[in-house]
Order: sequence, then C-alpha cells, then structure tokens
Amino acid sequence: MAEQPKVSEEEARAVAEEARESGWDKPSFGKELFLGRLQLDLIHPHPTPDRAADAKAQAFLAGLRRFCEGLDGAVVEREARIPDEWVEGFAELGCFGIKIDEEYGGLGLTQVAYNRALMLVGSVHPSIGALLSAHQSIGVPEPLKLAGTEEQKREFLPRCAKGAVSAFLLTEPDVGSDPARLATTATPTEDGYVLDGVKLWTTNGVVAELLVVMARVPKSDGRRGGISAFVVEADSPGVTVERRNAFMGLRGIENGVTRLHQVHVPKRNLIGREGDGLKIALTTLNAGRLAIPASCAAAAKWSLKIAREWSAERVQWGRPVGRHGAVAGKLSFLAATTFALESVLELSGQLADQGRHDIRIEAALAKLWASEMTCLIADELVQIRGGRGYETAESLAARGERAVPAEQSVRDMRINRIFEGSSEIMRLLVAREAVDAHLAVAGDLADPKADAGRKAKAAAKASGFYARWLPKLVAGKGQLPTAFRDFGPLATHLRYVERASRKLARSTFYGMARWQAGLEKRQGFLGRIVDIGAELFAMSAACVRAELLGDSARELAAVFCEHARLRVDRLFDALWTNTDDVDQRVAEATLDGRYTWLEAGVLDQSEGTGPWIADWRASASGDQNVARRYLSATRT
Repeated sequence: MAEQPKVSEEEARAVAEEARESGWDKPSFGKELFLGRLQLDLIHPHPTPDRAADAKAQAFLAGLRRFCEGLDGAVVEREARIPDEWVEGFAELGCFGIKIDEEYGGLGLTQVAYNRALMLVGSVHPSIGALLSAHQSIGVPEPLKLAGTEEQKREFLPRCAKGAVSAFLLTEPDVGSDPARLATTATPTEDGYVLDGVKLWTTNGVVAELLVVMARVPKSDGRRGGISAFVVEADSPGVTVERRNAFMGLRGIENGVTRLHQVHVPKRNLIGREGDGLKIALTTLNAGRLAIPASCAAAAKWSLKIAREWSAERVQWGRPVGRHGAVAGKLSFLAATTFALESVLELSGQLADQGRHDIRIEAALAKLWASEMTCLIADELVQIRGGRGYETAESLAARGERAVPAEQSVRDMRINRIFEGSSEIMRLLVAREAVDAHLAVAGDLADPKADAGRKAKAAAKASGFYARWLPKLVAGKGQLPTAFRDFGPLATHLRYVERASRKLARSTFYGMARWQAGLEKRQGFLGRIVDIGAELFAMSAACVRAELLGDSARELAAVFCEHARLRVDRLFDALWTNTDDVDQRVAEATLDGRYTWLEAGVLDQSEGTGPWIADWRASASGDQNVARRYLSATRT
C-alpha cells in the first residue's frame, strides 16, 4: 500500500527546483524581456518555415480539412464521445504521428503544422484536439523524442504513429501541481519495477494503449531513486480504469481514474534515468503547452466569424447591432485579440521549429495568456448573441435557427486555464524563470541558510552584476522618437514595449529589494509581473507578424496594442496599489471560520455525498475495468 509522502514546504520547493532546467544554453526572447532588454532581433524578421516542409504541411492540412468538413461536432456533444470511425479516419491521415519522424512511421511535420492541425480539428470539436494533443504533446511520443533510447523509439513510436493512443499519468487524487507528494511507487525488482498507485484525470487514459506513468522509485544505497517516467502497456495485468470522468465541457474527452496494482514494467521501459521523470515532463511541456494556444486560437477565430456575421444580421433600433458602440467595442476586441492570439501561436511554433531558442518562457506565456484571453472572447460572444448565446445549439436548431454553440465554447475553453498548469501555477513558474538571473547572482543573500562566507561571495557577485545592469534600465531605444521606424505606425507601440520592459525589470528589482526572501510569498505581485510580460510578448508578436502580412494586419496589431497598453498600465499601477495584504487577512479569517454566519440561509446539497478527496491508497481494484479501445483496422 502506497503512503502519502510527508513533505515540507521547503522540500516541495526543492523538488520543483531540481526538476526545472537550470541552464540557459540558448537565447530567449522572454527571458531578455523580463530583464529589461527588448531583443527584437531574436524574433524579427518573423521566422518562416522551410518551403519544402511548408508544402508538405499544406498538403496534409488540405486532406485533413476535407475529412473534417464531413464531420458534425454536434455528434460528439450529444453522444459524449468521439466516434470510433472518426478516430480511424484521423489515424489513416497520420494525425497520431504528425510530429513523429518519418523513420519511425510518422509524418515528420513541424510544430507549426501540428498547431494548425489542432486548430482545424478543434473547430469540429475541441475534444478531438484534446485527444490528439494529449497523445502527442505529453503522451509517449514527445518524452521518447526527448529522452528515449533508440530501442524505445523503434518499439513504441511506430505504434503511436499508426494510432495507438497514449496518455500521460502524473496527477493523483491528492497530488496536483505539487509533485513532491507523489504517492505512486515503482519498486525495483530483478528485471524491472512494480508500480502501485492511483492516477486521476488521465486524459486519453480510458482509451489509451500506451501510458507514460510518473512513479517514485525509493532511494537506497547505489540507487538514485526519485520520481521517474515509465512506458506502461495499458493492458498490463493490474491496470484498471475505474471511472470515466465527466466535465462541464470537452464532453468527448476520454479522461479517467486509473489504478495500478502490482503492475510489472520491464527495465527497458524506464525513460531516461531514475529521478529524471519531472525534468522530462517539464521539458516535454516546453513545446507541448503550445497545444492549448492552438485550441484557443481556433475558438477565437470561430468566435470572431460568428460575432461578425450575427452582428451584421441582427438589427436593433434601425441599425445592425455591430454598428452600435456597445457591440462595436466587443467586435474590435475580438478581432484584435484573435490576431494577437494567432500571432503568439505562430511565433512560438516557429521558434520551436527553429530549435535555436530556449522557449520555456515563451511557451508558458503563450499558454497562460491565450487561455485567459480566450475565456474573455468566449464570454463576449455569448453577450453579443444575447439570449441565443445562452441557448444550446440543439435548442436553436429545434426551433429553426442556426445551431451556434456559443455556450459550449464557454464550457470547452474554461479548462484551458487549468490544463497543464493552472494560470496561478503558470504565473509562479514564469516568475521563477524571470528572476533566475537575480537568483544566480544574489540568491544566497536572501537564503537564511547561507553562511557568512556564501553571503559575502554573493554580495560581491551581485554588486558587479547590478552595477552593470541597473544603469541600462534608465534609458533605452524606447525614448527615441525614431526608434523602430521600419515598423511604420507600429513603431510607437514597440517603443512602448521597450520602455515597459525596462520598467518591468526595475519593478522586479524593487520587489526583490523590498521583500527579499519573502518575495516568493508575494504571489499577487509576481502574478502581475508575469501578466505584464505576457502582454508585452503578445504585443511584440503581433507587431512582428503584422510586418510580415501587410496593411490590414497592421491595423489589427495597432488596435491590439492600444488595448494591451491600457491593461499593462493598470497592472503596473496595481503592483504597488492593491489589496493584497488585506485580501490575505480576510482569506485567513475566512478559513478560520470568522464569517461562517454569512453562509446561513442556503442549502449545500453536496454535503454528505462524499469526502473532498477520495481514498487514494494503492490496492487491488474492486471495480469493473471501463477501459476500451478504438476499432483499429490500421493497426491489425
């Protein structure tokens, strides 16, 4: 029986710190932005794909589009599953091996092509995008690409490319973003490992043939141990899918609860080394997280189309509603933000394909910003549609109107602020990377465990770094009226980005000086720092892409930058004028029960239905195995 590890706050931080990539061997636009340096040459001219690779991608996408045009997403919504024959069709097109190299049976396409494919299938139903991305972005193919042996690649990647669905199993009933408390164990044996534990929210887990399982190997003499990654055959004895979970959106997602009891895994199925599991997972997510901005961009593009057509058709007080100021502002927001969303996605994808940049910050910002903005877009579409926005597509069709699933988009997009790291966790993750240069030179000054010698050495190192760095934050190109003039009307916005980048770096430094080691607990401050960086990244991406596309794109980029500047200015103000301290006090009083009188007068019908967290203890399953497999003529 697995027991929940007892982990202190300090130990949990240490596990997370050990898992992150510690070096910066490649340039990073995002890192430089947080340091007050707008390194536009890292992203401008906008990177473009190789012609041969692009032609190959376009041929694939054309075939995929033809297939998707024959599918009705309402079927998924109604039946709460993706039809088997659809999955077979996607497999025959090669959709399960888009990024898998041709030598292993895949299509060998780029990240950009993969993103565009996810946008296309997601516009049929987002559950399809979730199926393909969970399989390729975080399932077996990507971890093996990064850390797998040649033997593992030849054994598993051809199966994945043909359509053997894979899933990623990390989360547990009592373990989410704090993996130090991981309870699933991998006990070494003479010829491998025996896995025991329970995994929750296993996207694709219900239908998967292959699993990537994170489990803890005990440390011992001569054995490194630690959280490790394993490829597990889903039909192995002891693997039981006990539930298929249901959610407010993504009704076709095959997400479940999987119990592992005495599951034998051969040594050859360990990915990388023992203890490398979290590092592999985090590295996988660098590009893997771009699947979510792809889904978001697809939803935004669809929302813009529906909003435009409806707002031109619907007449109130003698004019189309879109020509009234209240709705016109919403249309402007939708158009400008959709352009920026696609710009962030395209730029991040191209940077990933080039392989010359460290994109950990860019990918995280793209995921965070896209998921937040798309929820706003989906909500605005419902508002523009009014009562019809709140009505289901099925109900609209039943009374003879166009079946527009606006309310479904709100439900489907909401998970993106939680998937693959909640927005709150993403802000902390990016904040850690944003202050990495500071911690590298001055971390020991704020470390209460550092002795006098370490502090003295850090002080000398920090004084040299800040003597060189701080003066550069005083003035820059953003103060020159002729700077970035090659961008024409967008130059003024890039000058703003340059000035704001330096202000962001100064603000980060002030926060570190003010709170020192306590800065990590100032999550409101850190979150705003990251949100400012995300907006500046989006502005940069929009301007650079607009230069590539022409005048109408420049118009949208300019409007987006106007919107973003207002948000950034508010965030800068809120760094120092906010209610963070009083919010903390009220939260603590709330948790202590001071305001329970305010809860009187209502019924809580969930009370008594079960514990907050289900029993997570590893044991043999007493439930029926609800796992199923897609029909697979292509894999027999």
